Amino acid sequence: MGIMSRTPLIAGNWKMNLDHLQAIATVQKLAWTLKDARHDFDDVEVAVFPPFTDLRSVQTLISADKLPIRFGGQDVSRYASGAYTGEISGAFLAALDAAYVIVGHSERRMMHAETDQIVAEKTAAAVQHGVVPVVCVGETSEDRESRGAGVVPVEQLQVVLDAVQPAEIVVAYEPVWAIGSGQAATPDQAQEDCGALRRAIAGAWGDEAATATRVLYGGSVKSGNIAGFMREPDIDGALVGGASLDVAEFAAIARFRQHVGL
Repeated sequence: MGIMSRTPLIAGNWKMNLDHLQAIATVQKLAWTLKDARHDFDDVEVAVFPPFTDLRSVQTLISADKLPIRFGGQDVSRYASGAYTGEISGAFLAALDAAYVIVGHSERRMMHAETDQIVAEKTAAAVQHGVVPVVCVGETSEDRESRGAGVVPVEQLQVVLDAVQPAEIVVAYEPVWAIGSGQAATPDQAQEDCGALRRAIAGAWGDEAATATRVLYGGSVKSGNIAGFMREPDIDGALVGGASLDVAEFAAIARFRQHVGL
């Protein structure tokens, strides 16, 4: 089954950029830009992932103006509550109507020493609180050369699949060597890994879950290369980093169908 069976998701990870006032302006501008372009949000879902200090402002704006943009957090605690200074509970995100939360981004894995087990526990916490986790997996160029395409991301995802009961998740494949480098994977490379990840889901959770689960590509995604990725059968959208801070560019990525006839 191709992408028509799954609603494509274009997700913008703002990382540590934009304060709450800038966030309000950015979401308003994004909504206006997509509305002017007559974007069908049921056809291609659009979500933004602002810093935690922005989330209440973004939620208030989206709720008040009934904007069809969805939003999520950039991380979640393994724990529901307690003496965990600086942590954010999935319960807090759920109370803000956050649809999603990013789990296990390569920057968290590298800079904060998040292991596959921690990522699995965070995934379980998100699911427990009714927030859909966007589970990030990826490989370095060394991983790909020494272990083969897709081996490391599949191993990372397998830990999550083994630890969590079948649930709605989104999987984001991010080749670490492509993030912020300006050098994206080729559609063939991305499809090879995304296909391997879908097969892993089928093996752990069954074919129905594998067919329903959206698998995104992330790593130097731009309006100029999104169409190539979206033509691949196992790529259901993109986790966009730097380009998501440019409203016109991010809106153009979301509108990939219009400018390439997909």
